[in-house]
Amino acid sequence: MRAASLLELRPPCEGTGEDTVPPYADPGASPSIRAWSGPAASRWIPPACLGWPGEQRFRLLIGIAGQVRRDGDVERFLDRAGAISRLRGLSYWSISDQAWRVLVTDAAALDGPDPARRCADFSADELKAGQERFFLQADRRIPRPVVYRLRVLERGPDRVAIETANVSAIRALFVTLFPPGSLRATWFLTRAAPGVWSVYGLSGTGESASVLAPHHEASYVNRAVALYGFLTGAAPSGTGPG
Repeated sequence: MRAASLLELRPPCEGTGEDTVPPYADPGASPSIRAWSGPAASRWIPPACLGWPGEQRFRLLIGIAGQVRRDGDVERFLDRAGAISRLRGLSYWSISDQAWRVLVTDAAALDGPDPARRCADFSADELKAGQERFFLQADRRIPRPVVYRLRVLERGPDRVAIETANVSAIRALFVTLFPPGSLRATWFLTRAAPGVWSVYGLSGTGESASVLAPHHEASYVNRAVALYGFLTGAAPSGTGPG
């Protein structure tokens, strides 16, 4: 994956009038993907539309952008984003194994940040602008469940923006690999035309992550592709109920 100049990184913030980078792929085509790492990523300042702390710096940034043909309105996407339990069984292409593997082994909506307080999946009505929800997720590399916050940054008839960040630390063998807030992602879904939606995701790995944490760029890219497929309905939604 070619590293790009940070001048080329442009999420779809409203009011800028600029094209996104990476650019949106054509409807039905595989999404465009770019990665930024090293010193350039550490100097990048996140724009306010992402909902990320302006002072946070990153080791790795992954951008993914595509368009899908889907009928319906933003509620359809919000229902899917809130269907946390359906992430169970979501697969991705494992670089280390060179095979398809289950990425998410457990996932559940939470009634607050306590991992013991599992609840039913969130409906679109429960995902209103400015509200925070919580969920837990475990994957094959980090089997211990991690609590994440889900925050709806924008919600309108033709556009929605959702930000997530880890609330609990991600640990392995008594080592903190990712402190709270060091894994962030924001997804934008915008109506581009009748029956066509633009989908843009940007994920970031903070500089506060341990040097022992895995930083395989291709693996993060494949995880982003899996989540893109889940949100757009282009990939199986897993084995969970609902």
